[in-house]
Parts: sequence; structure tokens; C-alpha cells
Amino acid sequence: EVQLVESGGDSVQAGGSLRLSCVQSVDFAFANMAWFRQTPGKEREGVAAIYRGKLGTKYADSVKGRFTVSQDIAKRTLYLDMSILEPEDTGLYYCAARRSYGTMWNNSANYDYWGQGTQVTVSS
Repeated sequence: EVQLVESGGDSVQAGGSLRLSCVQSVDFAFANMAWFRQTPGKEREGVAAIYRGKLGTKYADSVKGRFTVSQDIAKRTLYLDMSILEPEDTGLYYCAARRSYGTMWNNSANYDYWGQGTQVTVSS
């Protein structure tokens, strides 16, 4: 059974940095993995994604230049390095994975597995 477990969420002040981690329970080469975030009353929003092979990374416009997604295959761990955090970055951050390649990296319906989420709170 595939499980994704996130960690690293915290409360920080605006301008600060955080690193989120997501460990997968099994050795499986997902086509891509991604980070989403959600705040009450809003839809889950794609933040960043990374693809297996040379297909690279994707970012939401709101986080480009501030967030970096990376992966350590040997550790089965996905990371999200967040810097220059803003109050608008507050939310519950989820790790997601899908088995097959496809378009629309930021559509949550395309993902097969989800973690339980880790809370990030940015105060002004």
C-alpha cells in the first residue's frame, strides 16, 4: 500500500523559509509528484510538481522564484523549499503522486495518492 507522509509545516513570519518533506512508503517510480495547498473555503491549489526523467518541474505563478521542488529518489522523499514566505502562502500543504504521465499537473483529480497534509501558517 502506498502511503505519503508529509512533515515540516510550521508557523513562521512573513519573509521566512520552510522546507516541507514527503516520504513515500514504497519504492515506486511515480510519473510525477506534486505539492498542493488548501485553505478553508477554497479549492485545492497546485503549487509545484516534479516529473520523472527529463520532463522537469512546474510551478504556480504565485510561487515562481520563491519555491523549489526537488526529489531524493534514494530516500523516497519529495521536498518543497519555500522562501520569502507571504501570508497568502498559508494553508494545508499536501503531497500527491500519480502513476501515469498526463497533462494538467495542477489538477488534483489527476492524482492517485495523497498525504494527510502539513500546516503552514505565515503571519505578517
